[in-house]
Amino acid sequence: MTACTLTGLVVATAYTVALGGSGWLWFLWVVLGLLTLGVLATRG
Repeated sequence: MTACTLTGLVVATAYTVALGGSGWLWFLWVVLGLLTLGVLATRG
């Protein structure tokens, strides 16, 4: 899950640099990050 979140961050950053920002892309990355934090909190 953490690897997917970090990969998503890299993809979102590359997309923003190459083609300009996308609000939906960053919104989805934030949701993925919150889900990752939730999974890590329940495991720990």
